[in-house]
Amino acid sequence: MSRKLHIHSPAIHYFDMVRRCRSIREAARRLNIASSAVNRQILKLEDEIGMPLFERLPGGLRLTAAGEIFARHVLVVLQDAERVRSELDALQGLRSGHVEIATIEGVTIDLLPCVLERLNQRYPRITVGITSLGSQAIPESVISGQADIGLAFALPRTAELQQLGVGHFRLGAIVAADHPLATRSEVSLATCAEYPLILAKSALSIHHLMAPLLTRNRISHQASLQTSSVELAQQMARRGIGVAFQTRIGIEAEIARGELVHLPLTDNGGVFSDLGVYVRGARYLPVAVDAFVRALCEEIAEREQLERNLKAPAAENGQ
Repeated sequence: MSRKLHIHSPAIHYFDMVRRCRSIREAARRLNIASSAVNRQILKLEDEIGMPLFERLPGGLRLTAAGEIFARHVLVVLQDAERVRSELDALQGLRSGHVEIATIEGVTIDLLPCVLERLNQRYPRITVGITSLGSQAIPESVISGQADIGLAFALPRTAELQQLGVGHFRLGAIVAADHPLATRSEVSLATCAEYPLILAKSALSIHHLMAPLLTRNRISHQASLQTSSVELAQQMARRGIGVAFQTRIGIEAEIARGELVHLPLTDNGGVFSDLGVYVRGARYLPVAVDAFVRALCEEIAEREQLERNLKAPAAENGQ
């Protein structure tokens, strides 16, 4: 028999916090209320639904199958409430709100700061939270509602994840200015393999882009370094320890100062990595989130055009 639910806002917020913390005690601490109050609301929800929402395990709480279904409903309700609130604020000219962004490490160096600076000047009342993750962890962060926006390279397309903007950037080798390869304008992976390689671990999208190339070129020797840190790979390449791989995003300043050289890979006519802006599928965006999405898409498009402009003079000179 279908059951009509009368669920009040506090219960939804309490459930969502317990889901995130996997603990009633920790959820109560973050909500600044008594644990008994949170527990009562969870028990009330379970009574209305007619089945448990959480499994009580020694290591903490875990959603049941019913809890997973209810969590999806709660996510839609909370995000839609935020959209309505921000639209009402926008009508009053307040332009307030909060935006949570899950992003890869590379864009936090220059691209994201440029967007944050621009939007802070335009909408000073909007607050922002930034979490750096590997590309493979970002979809779940967006789909689960922990982040409003995901910013990552080469994410698989799914119905649960909507791509609102994308830029195509050439993957290349990065080497120190005094490296033997530094005088080249581009390079093949086979040539790079004549030197120690610095390769990405599977948490990074670069790993998955490079894997077919490594297999095709029968490069099976162990890399001198494997890391899930883009920053560490850059630092080691700068010190001349080996050849690392990435796009120009995040090393623009080092290239301009002559500390690093970016050599586009020639394999397959060029290897491209797509930097995309993602939100949860079918979600209506609050005003603050929409403003950030638009600004990110504009910045990515500008940088993609700059990279094309860099390539154009070389093509005209027959290089």
